[in-house]
Amino acid sequence: MELHDHFENQKHEWESALQVNAPTEQPIQVNPKALERMMAKRQKLMPLDYYVDGILKGDIVILSKAITLVESSLYEHQKMAQDIIAACLPHSGNAIRLGITGVPGAGKSTFIEALGMELSRNGHRLAVLAIDPSSQRSKGSILGDKTRMEELSQQRNVYIRPSASAGTLGGVARKTREAIILCEAAGFDTIFVETVGVGQSEIAVYSMVDFFLLILISGAGDELQGIKRGIMEMADGIVVNKADGDNVQRANRAMAEVKNAVHLFPLAESGQPVNVMTCSALTHHNVPEVWQMVTEHIDNIRKSGYLAKKRARQDVQTMYDSIEQTLKDDFFQNSLIKDMIALTENDVKEKRTSAYIAAQNLLETYFNMLKK
Repeated sequence: MELHDHFENQKHEWESALQVNAPTEQPIQVNPKALERMMAKRQKLMPLDYYVDGILKGDIVILSKAITLVESSLYEHQKMAQDIIAACLPHSGNAIRLGITGVPGAGKSTFIEALGMELSRNGHRLAVLAIDPSSQRSKGSILGDKTRMEELSQQRNVYIRPSASAGTLGGVARKTREAIILCEAAGFDTIFVETVGVGQSEIAVYSMVDFFLLILISGAGDELQGIKRGIMEMADGIVVNKADGDNVQRANRAMAEVKNAVHLFPLAESGQPVNVMTCSALTHHNVPEVWQMVTEHIDNIRKSGYLAKKRARQDVQTMYDSIEQTLKDDFFQNSLIKDMIALTENDVKEKRTSAYIAAQNLLETYFNMLKK
């Protein structure tokens, strides 16, 4: 048979069995008027006293509204948020601020719930906040739903707030600092600040808390390789979690290895040693002891005067961070700069100009506008 006689080489006219219908117009899922009313209600600003009085009375709904203003990028919202923070500032500063970070798989959420439930049962008022720098890509928050801490979120004396859902790490960190002030003014005596992910977020959290807790798991040799030395040096206390069942011996070996590693680090500026212990968030083993470790450390640095010094230094750093972030926001939100960046990026990609010259031209344009 000739090649062209093969069945697959012959031309055939087939009628496709796949019928594609024309797209149908989808019905409107939301009543437009209802949506308009909801948006108008959301955007309506109340008087300053409404927010301040509500926060000082411990009203969670009003506290949440105020934090939403803090997270908003709208000018009028930001202006109101700063007025609220200024009014609440004298009523803040009395809480224990605990930063919590951990390697992936360390059971951080389970630990936070276990420790949070311990505090809740003992009459503490707890606020759990998060710094999630990954949200600037996804525009969402890993702590967005409270199912990770279902039991804890149901406690009347516990407030769990998702991370600010957009912006740079600096912007998210600034909003978290401001949320701490509002939560303390609302009467919460303990604040957990959780890092979500790894990297620079640990440094951001360290700069706003009194005690920085690092959570590890057994297999310490691998864990120590997977975590940066700088993060371990920042830690005021280290907990090896999941010390339960068949894992107890491995957890104890991990604790011994971590202790040996910590001894090689210079003594912290606070003068306090870094305590290392095992615990099980699942069985509650040593969970009360972890809290005792935190409170003893804070009592010691309060008596020595280091806590006041540390918080004063954090406030100064917050001032510089705020200046930097405000300038950055103003630069990138400028309409002329936005248009120039779109064109300049192509010039840099196509090698028509260097990245440094492009940046200099953009900055010169921006500074010239400020002079006018």
